[in-house]
Amino acid sequence: VRGPRFRKLKIGAGHRLDVKASGVFVLGIGHGNKLFTELYNCHLTKVYTVGGLFGKATDDFSDTGNLVEKTTFDHITREKLERILAVIQGTNQKALLMYSNIDMKTQEAYELAVKGLIRPMGKSPPIITAVRCLRFALPEFQLEIHCLHETQQYLRKMVHEIGLELKSSAVCTHVRRIRDGVFTVDDALPRTQWNLQSIQEAIWNCQLKVETE
Repeated sequence: VRGPRFRKLKIGAGHRLDVKASGVFVLGIGHGNKLFTELYNCHLTKVYTVGGLFGKATDDFSDTGNLVEKTTFDHITREKLERILAVIQGTNQKALLMYSNIDMKTQEAYELAVKGLIRPMGKSPPIITAVRCLRFALPEFQLEIHCLHETQQYLRKMVHEIGLELKSSAVCTHVRRIRDGVFTVDDALPRTQWNLQSIQEAIWNCQLKVETE
C-alpha cells in the first residue's frame, strides 16, 4: 500500500434503519456529514413499502414476533381498508398543518400546498403525509407510506392498528424504505458494489440532487 494514510475520514449515518427493515440507508463521508444537518433541516419526506398480513397479532407487531392472538379476516375488503387509510391520511394532514406554523389563509401557504412542500418547522411526532394500498390479496396487503419523523417500529404498529380498526388483527411482514429525501433505491449501492470506485460514482451522481434540494 502506497500513499498517505487516511487517519480522519469521518463517516456519518443518516436516518437509521433497524435490523428488521431494508432499503435506502444514506451515509455521509467527510464534508457530506455537514450536508446531513442541512438536509435534516429541510424535513424531507421518506417513502416506504410496508407489507401486512391479516389474521394474527404478535407482541412486536411483526410476523416473526410471539403470537398473541388469531382473528378472522374474511369480512375485510379493499374498500374498507382504503376507507381506514383515508381517515389516517386526513388526521395526519391536520397534524402536519399544525406543526408547520403556516397561516393557511396566505398565498405562501397555498403555493406550498400545491407543490406538496408543507413541512413541520421543527420536531414533531411521526406524520403520515400520504398512504395508499398497492396490493390487496387476503390475507396479505401492501401499502406505500410517505412520512416524516417516523421509526420503522412506528410503521409496524400502524399495521397493527389498521387491523384493529377493521375488527381483526394484522402483523407487519416487511418494511422497506424506497426513498429518503432526494435519495432513492436507484441511487443505492447493493452490498456487492461497496468499493471505492462505486462509492465515488454514487457521490458524483447524487451531487446535483443534493445541491438542487
